[in-house]
Parts: sequence; C-alpha cells; structure tokens
Amino acid sequence: MMLFALIAVLFLGGLAAWYSERFCPAAPRRIAVATLAIEALLVFVQFSTAEPVDYLSAGESPIWIADFKRPWIPRFGIGFHLALDGLSLLLISLTVFLGFMAVSSSWTEIKHRQGFFFFNLLFCLAGTVGVFLAMDLFLFFFFWEAMIIPMYFMISIWGHESRIYAAIKFFIFTQASGLLMLLAIVTFALIFHDNTGIYSFDYFDLLEAPLDPTIAFWLMLGFFIAFAVKLPAVPFHTWLPDAHTQAPTGGSVILAGVMLKTGAYGLLRFVVPLFPEAAQEFAPVAMALGAISVLYAAMMAFAQSDLKRLIAYTSVSHMGFIMLGVFSLNMQALQGSVITMLAHGISASALFMIAGALQERLHTREMNCMSGFWIEMPRLSAITLFFAIASLGLPGLGNFIGEFLVLLGAFKATVTLTVLAALVLILAPVYSLIIIQKVFHGPLRRQHFHSDFGRRELVFMGLLVLSTVWLGLHPQPVLNLAAPPLEQDIQLCCQGDNG
Repeated sequence: MMLFALIAVLFLGGLAAWYSERFCPAAPRRIAVATLAIEALLVFVQFSTAEPVDYLSAGESPIWIADFKRPWIPRFGIGFHLALDGLSLLLISLTVFLGFMAVSSSWTEIKHRQGFFFFNLLFCLAGTVGVFLAMDLFLFFFFWEAMIIPMYFMISIWGHESRIYAAIKFFIFTQASGLLMLLAIVTFALIFHDNTGIYSFDYFDLLEAPLDPTIAFWLMLGFFIAFAVKLPAVPFHTWLPDAHTQAPTGGSVILAGVMLKTGAYGLLRFVVPLFPEAAQEFAPVAMALGAISVLYAAMMAFAQSDLKRLIAYTSVSHMGFIMLGVFSLNMQALQGSVITMLAHGISASALFMIAGALQERLHTREMNCMSGFWIEMPRLSAITLFFAIASLGLPGLGNFIGEFLVLLGAFKATVTLTVLAALVLILAPVYSLIIIQKVFHGPLRRQHFHSDFGRRELVFMGLLVLSTVWLGLHPQPVLNLAAPPLEQDIQLCCQGDNG
C-alpha cells in the first residue's frame, strides 16, 4: 500500500489545492508544500524500512525493495502492479525534491488560477511517480500519458507569448511517439498470448517471453522512439526548446528535472531488459544519436540569445550523454547515466529557476538586454556562476562524476564516438561563459535593475547547491543503490549473447 500511497498522496493533494482556492487564494501553494512534505516522509520510510522482494532466480541477490499488486482488468491480464528498486527510488526522490523547487519558483510567479496550477503540478508529479513504479506495461502507458496532460495545461495556460504553439507541439510529439509505444506493448502482449495462451502485460512475465529476433527489433524500436522523443535525442528534440522557453518556471523545473528522466528510465527499465539482443544490435545507432545530440545541442546552445532557450539546448546535450551511456551496456557507463540523470536534474532546474527569477524581475529573457548585474545582484550572480560551472562539468560536482563515468564506459564500447562526445568539454565552457559574460558583466543597465535573491530563494538555491556538491564528493551511496538493477540489465544482455 505504501507504493500506492506515493501516487495517491500527490493526486489527492492536487485536488485539495485546487478546491482550496475558493476559500483562500494563498492556500493552494501551502497545500502543495504540505503534500510534498508528506510525500518526502513516505520516500524516507521506503529508504529506511522497506523489505526486499526477490523476483530473481534462486542464488541471485534481490533487487526489488517493495511490491504492490492488485487485479485491474483481469480479463486481459492487466494488473495494477507497482514495484520499487534502487533506480526508481532514486528518481522518485529526485521528483519529490524538485517538486519543492517547482513550488518555490511558482510562489510569486503564478498570480491567477493558482489552485488549478498547483493541481496540475502535483498531478504531473503523481503521473511521473507512477511511471517510475509501474510494472504492468499497460499501467506504465497509462501513467506515461497521464503526466503529459497536466504539463500541456501548465504550458498553454501559464506560459509566455507563444505558449499555445509550444504546448500543442509538445503534445503532438509526445502523443505520436506514445502511440508507437502502445502498439509495441499490445503486440508484445498478443505474442505472449499466442505462445502461452495467457493474456499478460506484466513486466516479469514478458521479461521471460521468447521473441523472434526480427519481431523483437521492431518492438524495441517502438519503445525506443517513444523514450528518445521524451529524452529527447536528436532528431526528436525540436519540441523541447519551444516548450522550455514558453513554460512557466515551475513547468520548466518539472520538465527538465523530472519528465525528461522518464525517457532515460524507460531505456534502462524496458528497452535493454526486455529486448537485450535487439538493444545490442541497435546500440551503435543509438550511441551515434547520443554523440550527435551532445555536440549538436552544445553548438546550438551558444548560438542562442534567449536565456531559457540556451538552457534548454544544454539539456538536450546532457541527455545525449545518458543515451551514450545506456547503450554502452557496461556498468561504468550505466552508472554514469544514472548520476547524470540526477545531477542534470538538479543543475538544470536551478538554471531554469534563475532564468525565471530574471524574467520575473526584468520581463525579458533576452541576454542582449541584460548586463552588469554582478554588482547590484551579487547573490543571484554567484549562484548562477556556481550552476554554470556545474553544468560544464567542474570536477568535484555531480555533473562531472556522471559525464566522466559515461565517457569511461563508452570508451570501452566505441573509441570514435567517445572522442567525438568528449569535444563537448570544449563547447560547454563556451555557452556557460556566454551566460556569465552577457548577463552579469559589462555596464549596468539600471533601467532593468530589480531586487536580488530573497531569503526564500536563497534557502531553496542553497539546497540545490548542497545536493550538487554532495553528489560530486560522495556519489558512492547513489552508485550502490543503483547497482543491482543495472547489473541485472548487463546480465540479461550477457544471457542474450549466450542465447
């Protein structure tokens, strides 16, 4: 029941926030904070008291921490099956942590229909947690689609000047790719029925299903495209800069910090374990897309004058590292991908919160209209410098650990693509320094001067700073927690080779 509560608390809290607006305009954001506090307590309980559930064969170590299964549509073998392992626990923790950041960044920015906004924010988080927990493929698709709808509303209602265009583009890309995944899921279940006479969408049943190599490749491709669009990877990335640029700050935090990670999670949870042979066959193509994403998005980033659009392209570049690491199919690269997911979620969210704070104060995102803020806004400037150098991969911070492990593991798989991806170590400082130079140095434009970060903003930014430093200096607990499910992925690939 605890796993079900992780989803239900967020959804019910969203309903309470929406309903409370009719009594008190300030109540929705307070209820959102209280809801996330309860959710954080539930996550802490999972860390401290959960008993392992062994789904592996005898003699192997368990990887599952908790399990919840109830019948849902038994006629078609669809169950409400949730399960938690180290990987999903890390990502749910990131989701809750960044949920606080999204609420904080929306505290003064959202001025109308606050109840409905915080309902959509918490509903989106509930859908994301459901994605990280669902072990029935039909249920996974249900949550996959559920988290898209509130994000569409957040962009289209509370976004900026071209919000309708950006929201529709986001919706079309994600829905079209989701349809491919649905077709792959239904086809997989029908093949399982033909082989066994039983309808089942359960992950653990399908994990053991024998597949013709050609069919497996096409099914894998249906999953891969859906996850590559959400990640996103070049050439499926074009929706992301528009969505980030037009979304409210809280929406950008959730989108960059959490929703993009569902694509990476899907690659690790479904593509590699369910289709190990097809994933190995497709690995050179996927790694090439990852390397191209790293370089192309980095070059596009330093060509931008819109601050949020620049940060959006840096997200595409970092997600390219994750794809490169996942399809390297060795432990170092997979662990690097997980660290990158967490570190990027923190640093990108911080940069979008900074961009949102500047836009709220200056009413513009154009860096050409900014300069000289270092003297007048020293706290905001120093924090921006910290996350700019974190984003470029400064040693001692979380992003460096992730990128270093990915490159180390990818080098074992392909030297050429690893060397190409490593060129981003030259490009990343360029776009990071562009932000610092254009926004914070040069002559002060006093007509745009507004207040520095206040106490509330400093507290939440401080938490992001501490998280980035902790992940960079002490990543071993995260690596240990993520190791068992990643080892299972590698074992399945090895079994595929032996088969």
